[in-house]
Amino acid sequence: MKCRICGRETSEGDYCEFHAKAFKNLKEKYHQWKKALEMSWKDYLSEIAENPLTGEWAREVAQHQIRRWSDENVTES
Repeated sequence: MKCRICGRETSEGDYCEFHAKAFKNLKEKYHQWKKALEMSWKDYLSEIAENPLTGEWAREVAQHQIRRWSDENVTES
């Protein structure tokens, strides 16, 4: 399989090892943000994607997840 973001080979899942690690970190940190700020996953991803201090891989994953979420909600409507 190929990473949905960069096209690198994946051993499993949607992301290469770099984007998979970024996604794992995003999910782990979300619990802290949610507890402190009571924000939704989508709002959290938007904050991450817009933050100039966010790393490239994390930003790419956040943007991909936002697009994916939007696509799923459009097709369900």
